[in-house]
Amino acid sequence: MISRRLFGQTIAAGVAATSLAACSPKPGAEPVVTAPTGADLRAGSGKNTSLGQVKQITAGVVDMGYFEFGPATGQPVVLLHGWPYDPYSYADVAPLLAAQGYRVIVPFLRGYGSTTFRSPQTVRNGQQSAIALDVIALLDALKIDKAVFGGYDWGSRTAAIIAVLWPERVKALVAVSGYLIVNLTANQQPLAPAAELGWWYQYYFATERGVLGYTRNRHDFTKLIWKNASPAWNFDDATFDRSAAAFDNPDHVAIVVHNYRWRLSLAPGEPQYDSYEQKLQAAPPIAVPAITIGSDFDGAAANGVAYRGKFTGKYAHRVFTGIGHNVPQEAPVPFTQAIVDVDHF
Repeated sequence: MISRRLFGQTIAAGVAATSLAACSPKPGAEPVVTAPTGADLRAGSGKNTSLGQVKQITAGVVDMGYFEFGPATGQPVVLLHGWPYDPYSYADVAPLLAAQGYRVIVPFLRGYGSTTFRSPQTVRNGQQSAIALDVIALLDALKIDKAVFGGYDWGSRTAAIIAVLWPERVKALVAVSGYLIVNLTANQQPLAPAAELGWWYQYYFATERGVLGYTRNRHDFTKLIWKNASPAWNFDDATFDRSAAAFDNPDHVAIVVHNYRWRLSLAPGEPQYDSYEQKLQAAPPIAVPAITIGSDFDGAAANGVAYRGKFTGKYAHRVFTGIGHNVPQEAPVPFTQAIVDVDHF
């Protein structure tokens, strides 16, 4: 457990590296950003190698595994991971927040770790609203009315969807890479060739060869994604292997493949989610207080200008240079600081 004194020392270093960007009063205004150095951001990463005992709870159609940190009476914070990652992305962030008095919940999304479907008949569906509803069911099961949310990749998208569809459940939001809610129509438009190259795995998953390849080579496949998405992060084998264990879930391949096929309109969603998806296809704005984070993974979009207008509440944007896709694990101190700061917006 990290002491409050150590938390204060660590966060003080984080504040020096990532001072709070000014909040823009106009929704359409260009965000004011900070751009700390990668060396400062990496301070404090990799200290924790265990998340403790996994807990299980019935949450809608899944039996959800999750980790919990901090006092039960603390302000709830829900931290959501992406692909191909798992709750270990928050191995350093969660104890830091707990030391500050937060109640921190870090679940395995469907298809990861110990989160399993309650019925063999349930469609192994990876569409965005289905994943968000799992998290809503988790809040209900834990009797959490409102939480601060943080996420990246799938987790950022899921948190943003909850902020749009159920804003009463979100006190504030930290969203890596900004506004990631999928618009199926927009996804039919081609990108520049260099950008398309970066999404090679989505097209691979569109084929049965890709399904077979991911099934057979899951370990090497996901490790390659880690390296490509975070080229400056020198993670060791033990760090990767701790997360890779979550990909042995029996539904992992099905969920991942459906997620990417659905996003390309190559696989259907389920009718019970149609009303949610119709709302999301309108690209609705996010009105809750928010901090967005750009990193090297986001390329030219790291400055946040492209999605500034999608955040209409109190808002700030931060840029983490020298950091790849797995922002909370690569830069735990400033990510933690963002959660604390947005909670006080």
